[in-house]
Amino acid sequence: MRSPRVEPGGLRQLGIVNFVLGRLLSRGAGVCEAHLFTTLGRNRRLYRMWLAYSGALMLAGRLPRRETELVILRVAHRCGSEYEWRHHVRLGARAGLRRDEIERVRDGSLDAWKPADEVLLTATDRLLADDDIDEAAWRRLRSFWDERQAIELCLLVGQYRGLAATIRALGIAPDRPR
Repeated sequence: MRSPRVEPGGLRQLGIVNFVLGRLLSRGAGVCEAHLFTTLGRNRRLYRMWLAYSGALMLAGRLPRRETELVILRVAHRCGSEYEWRHHVRLGARAGLRRDEIERVRDGSLDAWKPADEVLLTATDRLLADDDIDEAAWRRLRSFWDERQAIELCLLVGQYRGLAATIRALGIAPDRPR
């Protein structure tokens, strides 16, 4: 882990709106300060737009919350983002993922998953490896998930892959639990 290239901001750097958002989101995440939010919040306008988009994918999407967290954890693991992993282990548990399921995300195996989860993990793995989903995997995905959910999956994987790269490039430090 490198030293932060962009330090988390305080009230002066974030402005009142982003500062308050950062506090609320940190509390909701169960951490003292969510460094992701207090770092990205330094780009005030872009942060709020990103937060709306990210929130729409994570909280208001067509994929159920449990499955959304399953995909995010797979991306975090495959991209080597310990920050994303730690943050979403907590959120995944709240969304209904069992401890054994969370650990199975890391082992890479597709065994023992219910079929709807297995197709999400397969599609996620293919997107991360090839920036595409082959026809057989796509047909299988669509047999469980509708068109809007399939679009959302592609955007979700891309969002969290890009976020993993941003966290690494900016050197965002892990959060301290409350």
